[in-house]
Amino acid sequence: MPSKKSARLAALTVAAASAASALALVSPAHAAGVSIHDIQGATRISPYAGQKVTDVAGIVTGVRTYGSSKGFWFQDPNPDADPATSEGVFVFTSSTPKVAVGDAVTVTGTVSEYVPGGTSSGNQSVTEITKPTVTVVSSGNAVPAPVVVDAKSVPAAYAPEGDPAAANSINGLTLQPRKYALDYYESLEGMNVQVKDVRVVGATDPYTELWVTVKPRENATKRGGTLYGSYTSQNTGRLQIQSLGATAAFPVANVGDVLTGSTAGPLDFNQFGGYTLVANEIGTLKSAGLQRESTQKQKKDELAVATYNVENLDPSDATFEAHASAIVNNLKSPDIVSLEEIQDNNGAKDDGTVAADVTVNKLIDAIVAAGGPKYDWRSINPVNDQDGGEPGGNIRQVFLFNPERVSFTDRAGGDSTTAVGVTKVHGKAQLTASPGRIDPANDAWKSSRKPLAGEFVFRGRTVFVIANHLNSKGGDFGLTSATQPVPRSSEVQRHAQATLVNAFVKSILDVQKNADVIALGDMNDFEFSDTAKILEGDGELWSGIKSLPKKERYTYDYQGNQQVLDQILVSPSIRKSCDFAYDSVHINSEFNDQISDHDPQVLRFKP
Repeated sequence: MPSKKSARLAALTVAAASAASALALVSPAHAAGVSIHDIQGATRISPYAGQKVTDVAGIVTGVRTYGSSKGFWFQDPNPDADPATSEGVFVFTSSTPKVAVGDAVTVTGTVSEYVPGGTSSGNQSVTEITKPTVTVVSSGNAVPAPVVVDAKSVPAAYAPEGDPAAANSINGLTLQPRKYALDYYESLEGMNVQVKDVRVVGATDPYTELWVTVKPRENATKRGGTLYGSYTSQNTGRLQIQSLGATAAFPVANVGDVLTGSTAGPLDFNQFGGYTLVANEIGTLKSAGLQRESTQKQKKDELAVATYNVENLDPSDATFEAHASAIVNNLKSPDIVSLEEIQDNNGAKDDGTVAADVTVNKLIDAIVAAGGPKYDWRSINPVNDQDGGEPGGNIRQVFLFNPERVSFTDRAGGDSTTAVGVTKVHGKAQLTASPGRIDPANDAWKSSRKPLAGEFVFRGRTVFVIANHLNSKGGDFGLTSATQPVPRSSEVQRHAQATLVNAFVKSILDVQKNADVIALGDMNDFEFSDTAKILEGDGELWSGIKSLPKKERYTYDYQGNQQVLDQILVSPSIRKSCDFAYDSVHINSEFNDQISDHDPQVLRFKP
């Protein structure tokens, strides 16, 4: 998955290019005498989409004066009897609205279905009134009481299956708000809603948003989050919180904290998480005091191997000391560290620079300053702009290793375009080049990172390590997509990559059945995914995170779902020894002041 920063920037680019994105709908030209619930209708698409509506009445419940979607929400204080039809709707004014909360207004304008991020994003649409003429009838009126969203009101089932005749779209299906969570939230789109005493399951991010759950028992983890443990465990109680007030007043929360009291405001839908409570009243933050974890230090005869995505690290970043402290104090200075997302020496500047020695050595020096070992390192520079990631950054995997504890077997011949192979020497497996890249010319690695393979020796025993950073989930539809079940288009390339990694591991084991092989890194996929199953193959590898209790299996927090993206997979000789320990060290994903969006992983075993 791309970093949250790069994912957001990419999405904003899409939004800018799709500022006028709306569903193509053909409707009669004009409709008079309609109410808001008539406009919203009983499906996701308004029956009045494309029509001009006249003198629609309601009371203003929220005003958005910032961003590219300025406007206000208003709500009919006289609801109909149909739970599927929302009583609120957003009015897109494009400039700062001249209304206030509590104003009774009438609105004349055109009904539109706006798709945040554009139709290619797969997002559901937001019913809006555009090009409005607004008349304030009176001011200071009572705002319609918010609908309380809680564990009892949100259904356990997440979403209906889409209509096969409409490419699995749910847009045309009649809402069933008592049966499906997405239908329930859609039936409240634009309405004033309220949550009370809710636990934070996604820390406050740089975009002034956080995630809570109204279902505190739903797949709860020990540290206060909500676990995403399968494709059918989407976690219906999750809700994004933003604010209509000053960003400085927004709670700075970590996972496990609680927003006590009432948080209330209009229910919106956006491209960065779907249904969002845009609060004009926000609860008081009660800290849970969550602390960063530290793993155990390896014993003298244990080899400690870690993977850590350092999120586009380049020499201009201010996080080197923090990363160094994490490696020394939280990871206890592993013997081998696979780093992902090490950028070249001038970061995102796209001038042909591919070397990363300045970046890596700056981190090594920071580790020494933090009291850690003087790591040595190995890597292979990518071909300029061929490995994906932030343009110009040339991200790659890097091996750090402590030469006082482990040695690296250098074998010439490895470069950015030459495929590493496996040979048999004195009855044992040996790489043709170390370090080397796995089949770098294969189309599976197009615009993506190529695995880095290397031979290490610990206490006389060879250990093969393969550092990976597989294809990101960028381009996949979100869980709140208008297409259900949700398509995962990025899997195609990732499956091809996993097939190549497994085949390479198998080529080692075919030569030496008892070889110690580790494939680790940011796999960009879950431990229950087909990607993981392909990596594991017929037992060539096994994902070590599955040795942990289910509630501890997460390395990343995305939209309030704690999930596995980073994995350390081991060959049978390591797994069957039953003499290994695995730790997902939670130092980033749960915290608002994270230095990376990934938690590092550590494996300790006796070769």
